[in-house]
Amino acid sequence: MSQRKVSLMNLRRKSLPAIACASVVLATAPLRSHPHVFAEARLDVVIENDRMTALRHLWRFDELFTSTVLVEFDENSDLKLDEAELAEVSKTVHDSLAEFNYFQLVTIDESDVTMMAPDQLIADIQDEQLVILFESHPKEPVALAGKLAVGVYDPTFYTAIDFVEDSMMAADNMPATCKREVVRPDPDEAIAQNQQNLTQAFYDTTDMTDLSKIFATRLELTC
Repeated sequence: MSQRKVSLMNLRRKSLPAIACASVVLATAPLRSHPHVFAEARLDVVIENDRMTALRHLWRFDELFTSTVLVEFDENSDLKLDEAELAEVSKTVHDSLAEFNYFQLVTIDESDVTMMAPDQLIADIQDEQLVILFESHPKEPVALAGKLAVGVYDPTFYTAIDFVEDSMMAADNMPATCKREVVRPDPDEAIAQNQQNLTQAFYDTTDMTDLSKIFATRLELTC
């Protein structure tokens, strides 16, 4: 694969060793690992017949990262991304995020829900910012019984995906018996509550990609 193709998400992957070292701090102190890419997000939970059938994502990236993408993918050097170049951005992001489950957190009663990879991602430039849109589906529709939690997080801590307002995490057609809550964990409290797991993760690096789950903003539907 060409250097141009991989460079978009290499910003994160090249930093994995440094991030892994920084994660040691989590066991004894407040979170100090800082993101380098920022995005504002919207998440819509699709509900049909009292079942969660899809998640619709919109991520709007910061101007600095957008400029980096422009430099890397502007094949004809016209200082903009045409349809073909945006398609290349979409493919690169799609392929790169596959191993991270597209930054999705989905659980039912704290058990992971298997999500299928989206068929495609759509990349666009709006108001000089990179926008990524995609829709994903659970392997099987998830009945709204118990506590469904959905969110977005980067397991490497490199990208900060923020839901600026609680209304940016939506669930239409929610059964009247369900309660909706947006949970924004306090880092210090999350660390204190997960001290044992964080310490163990330091010695077992295979679990490190799960650490940032405890800091992720999530929408909880309790039915």
